[in-house]
Amino acid sequence: MRRGPGALTFRRMEPPLLVQPDPTDPRLTRRVSGLDQTGARVEASVTVERPLTLYLNGQEIVTMMTILDRPEELALGYLLNQGMLRRDDAVQGVEYDEDLGVVVVRTERRTDYEEKLKKKTLTSGCAQGTAFGDLLEDFAARRLPPAELRTSWLYRLLHRINTLPTLYLEAGAIHGCALCEQDRPLVYMEDVGRHNAVDKIAGWMFRAGCEPGDKIFYTTGRLTSEMVIKTVRMGIPILVSRSGFTAWGVELAREAGVMLIGRCKGRRFTALSGEERIVFDADLAYVEEESAKHWRKNGRDD
Repeated sequence: MRRGPGALTFRRMEPPLLVQPDPTDPRLTRRVSGLDQTGARVEASVTVERPLTLYLNGQEIVTMMTILDRPEELALGYLLNQGMLRRDDAVQGVEYDEDLGVVVVRTERRTDYEEKLKKKTLTSGCAQGTAFGDLLEDFAARRLPPAELRTSWLYRLLHRINTLPTLYLEAGAIHGCALCEQDRPLVYMEDVGRHNAVDKIAGWMFRAGCEPGDKIFYTTGRLTSEMVIKTVRMGIPILVSRSGFTAWGVELAREAGVMLIGRCKGRRFTALSGEERIVFDADLAYVEEESAKHWRKNGRDD
């Protein structure tokens, strides 16, 4: 492991993200009145979740609960991460009907979703309890590029992500994911289920033709086997979380060459895969500790 000098600064003007939810969108949160622990009347913002039914070429695939801010990206990402859609597939159209809560994806190629629907694997993800298809299909053949991560990038990313205006800070009960390049978050997605947020980013990457080999994926969710598998399917070599690991998640990350960093809060992190590619170039004296107020405002459960 290499070490070198380096100080962090967060004073320069930040470029805007390409995509992020709008915390002020009235369709995404709602004000609800109630009582607090003293019996006093209070008002709280709550996240609004709605059902979205996904069709692939006329076949109903799944109904998921989502905040419905990026239904097209969610549909594409779900199909990609479940192996029902290939990255070289020609998508003829993605049609969303807000009134019906339906999104239809149409492809030129006849897909094999009928066989996928016959297999169901129980997963550890919230809000998406069953994932269709064989999650490990083609996994053994996938190897990711040996990307490098500088700790100066990592600490800047954490600071920038933690200070974004988010739905979590507005209403809580939500997970976030970010697609990043070096020390800059590019795309930030949120949803009631962390795997929905992952799938939205996968769908955005597919639509944008985004190259994954030099990217970093950040999530607030646990580093489970399914989270690692989806990251590998997206072709992203570095996976970072503020939360912890599962043993199978670590095993799969090591097998596929994913750099896996968890428990990432303030100055602290733990790397359990790909740690030999970390460059320790940040001076911790200049790294801010994480504000407890930011993450405890709504009682976050990581």
